[in-house]
Amino acid sequence: MSIADQNIPEQREGEHNDVIQYVDLPTVAEAHHLFILVKDRLKDVSNWHTFTGPVESKFGITDTQGRETYKIVEKGDHIYIDMPGPGSISGGGYDWVRVEALREHDNAEAESEYVAITVRPVANPKKPGSVIAHFFSHNSTNTFIVERYRNRVSAAVHGRNEQPNTDGNLIDDIRNIIVGLTARHSLSGPHWQVFVDNILKQG
Repeated sequence: MSIADQNIPEQREGEHNDVIQYVDLPTVAEAHHLFILVKDRLKDVSNWHTFTGPVESKFGITDTQGRETYKIVEKGDHIYIDMPGPGSISGGGYDWVRVEALREHDNAEAESEYVAITVRPVANPKKPGSVIAHFFSHNSTNTFIVERYRNRVSAAVHGRNEQPNTDGNLIDDIRNIIVGLTARHSLSGPHWQVFVDNILKQG
């Protein structure tokens, strides 16, 4: 396990998902240059849709009151996901997560460097005290990692404790079960595979 992988929450229940891609560069200096580029792409959440392929979801960052902001993501930010198809009623049409951890280490001279972002489903920040507004439960997480180890640069998405969220209203519960099961068994892996493949492209 790499140092970056130590940022992935422990798998305890439900399903898990691991998607990873990497490229090898001729030199460490070239790998460091690509790492910085890909790290910046990962932290620019509002532009993730450019890497998710033809069936794209839209992502955006908001403050704790749900007001959209255009900036590099930070710990504590809320992220909304506007997926194709019916959205969450409790989420105002969106699924919501919060950045609960963001760790990074940049050092061109070191053997490795990385950035790791962990997000967890939360309630709609525009409706304080409401139920979790996501198709997965609050116990589930996604951890996004970009890492350089020597002359290899990798991008990965690690889902943990993935279970459908059934704590809302009946319509949302049905929607979450359908979307959650689809994500666990057919959608999530290919979706994030396209993302990691594209985010690693040079140029």
